[in-house]
Amino acid sequence: MKNAADRRVFQKLQQQELDGAFLYRQIAEFTKNETDRKTLLAISQDEYKHAAIFEKYSQTKRKPNSTRVNMNVFIARLLGYTFIIKLLENTEEKGIRDYKEDIDLIPELDDILKDEEQHEQYLLGILHEDRLQHVGDIVLGMNDALVELTGSLAGYTLAMQNTSLIAMAGLITGVSATLSMTASGYFSSRESGNKHAAKSAAYTGAAYLVTVALLILPYLLFSSKNYMWALGTTLCIALGIIAGFNFYTSVVKGRSFRRNFLVMAGISLSVAAISFTVGLLVKNVLGISL
Repeated sequence: MKNAADRRVFQKLQQQELDGAFLYRQIAEFTKNETDRKTLLAISQDEYKHAAIFEKYSQTKRKPNSTRVNMNVFIARLLGYTFIIKLLENTEEKGIRDYKEDIDLIPELDDILKDEEQHEQYLLGILHEDRLQHVGDIVLGMNDALVELTGSLAGYTLAMQNTSLIAMAGLITGVSATLSMTASGYFSSRESGNKHAAKSAAYTGAAYLVTVALLILPYLLFSSKNYMWALGTTLCIALGIIAGFNFYTSVVKGRSFRRNFLVMAGISLSVAAISFTVGLLVKNVLGISL
């Protein structure tokens, strides 16, 4: 190579490919679908070949980063292997393209990029992972909880002005709404001929309940008089949930993160603002003091 900087570029790309190859092999071990397992093992072999090519130019022997790989395996088990694999593929391809001008003299580079593009096509064929089939159910539960509960909590905040009372009212509202949403989701799915109506309803209800718990948490942590701080924290959590989920779907579904985030955030915050105003009007007009 020309200099130490060039070698560092190849060392970085070599490490990415090694980590990816080892990760794909690890994920293949717990993948139940035989077709997906074979696809992952095939991609793993390609990644090992890429790592060997970069090793030739980096002039360095490297091993997979076990800490990073184990963390990614944990994420794959938690969020689904399609998410972590597509995220890794996007990172690898971007890294190679970012350094393309610096390493354009490598004759194997075009073949490596073609392999990475082919991997994306392979990955399109494994999007039938069970949890991805229920993304719509999760979106339904999460969106409804975000809109309904952020609005309810904002209204309760001005009307009650006590974190304990607000948490109690929010919990009652949230649990009742979870049961209602789960039941409605089940009947709706069954009427539409969904053979997995119970599972769809379970995903919807679980997403709703988890969102409720996260939104109410600040009111349980702040003192009774710090209700505005609790509301502000709840709104930040709501935005964090929206950002996290939209990042997830932007990776696995290839959707626009910015547009979907702005739409969901705008709706949730608008409803919260309206409910906040309603809570203030109710308290002042009716003269109710709790």
